[in-house]
Amino acid sequence: MIELPFIEDIDLEPIWSEEIDNNLAMKHYLLFAKIEDTPSIIIKKSTLATSLNHLSKLNLTYPIIEVDEESFDRLHNKFLEIKTGSDFDAIETSNSGDDIIEVESDLLDFIRNSQDLLSNEESAPVVKLVNSLFFQAIKKGASDIHIETLEKKGEVRLRIDGALKKHLDIDKNITGLVISRIKVISNLDISEKRIPQDGRTQVSIAGKNLDIRVSVLPTYYGERVVMRLLMTSESIPTLKTLGFTDDLTRDLHKLLTHPHGMILVTGPTGSGKSTTLHACLQHIATPDKNIITVEDPVEYNAENVNQIQVNTKVGLTFAAGLRSILRQDPDIIMIGEMRDAETADIGLRSALTGHLMLSTLHTNDSTSALSRLMDMGIEEFLISSTLLGVLAQRLTRLLCSKCKLATSLAPSVMHELKLSRDIAFYEAKGCKSCDFTGYAGRRAVGELFIMNDDVKTMMKEGLNDHQIRKSMREAGMKTISDKLLDMLVAGETSYEEAVRIGIMED
Repeated sequence: MIELPFIEDIDLEPIWSEEIDNNLAMKHYLLFAKIEDTPSIIIKKSTLATSLNHLSKLNLTYPIIEVDEESFDRLHNKFLEIKTGSDFDAIETSNSGDDIIEVESDLLDFIRNSQDLLSNEESAPVVKLVNSLFFQAIKKGASDIHIETLEKKGEVRLRIDGALKKHLDIDKNITGLVISRIKVISNLDISEKRIPQDGRTQVSIAGKNLDIRVSVLPTYYGERVVMRLLMTSESIPTLKTLGFTDDLTRDLHKLLTHPHGMILVTGPTGSGKSTTLHACLQHIATPDKNIITVEDPVEYNAENVNQIQVNTKVGLTFAAGLRSILRQDPDIIMIGEMRDAETADIGLRSALTGHLMLSTLHTNDSTSALSRLMDMGIEEFLISSTLLGVLAQRLTRLLCSKCKLATSLAPSVMHELKLSRDIAFYEAKGCKSCDFTGYAGRRAVGELFIMNDDVKTMMKEGLNDHQIRKSMREAGMKTISDKLLDMLVAGETSYEEAVRIGIMED
């Protein structure tokens, strides 16, 4: 009987050596890690015979350490993450097509014809299928991957330019294995299918690291997974490339030069508020500034910014995070969202005491932010003395230049929009280059409401946000509705898209 050193409840870091076939070793439950700076072979009791049998074929002199099942599984999951990353890296070096399936139709053929797909979640075909889904989603510029279990099949949909589009159908049994594979690489519990689970994973593709936020939810027919593809600091756009007009960008730059005060970005979910805030932070980030953020979740992994992830389980809320930040001597603070009165109150008071504060609110237009803050119980004097400006924004899909079709609008619509008859309009058609959606890319449209002395006077006189909005429009403020009209007349978007975004709201 072999007596091996046994260590319990240990968190090990993997050694991924190029000299060893790690994939083969993993299949035989043979892992490698450093214990007290000594490279060691890690095994577990239940698969001892398999591991030692494979080890006898390798020319290795490392010490063998036995660990408990949980410690082994933890290390095994880390190896799986590296394996997934190296599978993606192989795309860069190998053009043989063995590691990835680039084309949708080829992936469908692979699913139909692969006999090994139903073996287990770590079989090569399942790994290949999941890797291919990531690769195709990134290639198409998707922000989210949805995998759903329906009554008789599974379905994969991608959110591209803000709209969900069906990607492919897969067999119901395969769907379960794909979801299990995603759970493995996200360090989630494979056996737990009754409660929602949230996790993160990281893959490396096209030389860049990609963070993926994973949410698993049990539904009537089985689990569904939504994966948000989060980008790193290289992919944070500049304020110029977001697509805002030059005059709005110039005014926003002016607001960002203020040493203290609050700037709010408003809009519905998915309107690009976080992206705009990070673009603002990158614009003002210099080595002499201490920038701290509290976010839920951290969507961009930004350099030169200290980011705090909200964790309500341990009591780290926006308000608690904000209180702690103020003891960290910050120059600029960014709060992911003004969710409650407490966060708003601490935020506005910190803006009053010499910090530049950026945050978001859920309102339909820029002037509504005033009544929203008052509804939260914030005093009027605090708003007028700290708020610098409010940017309301939406993301508008742009028509595909290769297939857009000239069209005409109904006379009643022309009359309502106050347009002349001789303007050319376009509608979405769909072609191969835009994936038959009729749209290619998105642009941010926004309105910037600046808190000047006139607004402060109007607030003192008790005018509501509708009256203030009317007055600001008369003073020359261009609204989202005005910008959409300009895009419609320029042939950049369709009337249907302009209505969806809110051309009729003013």
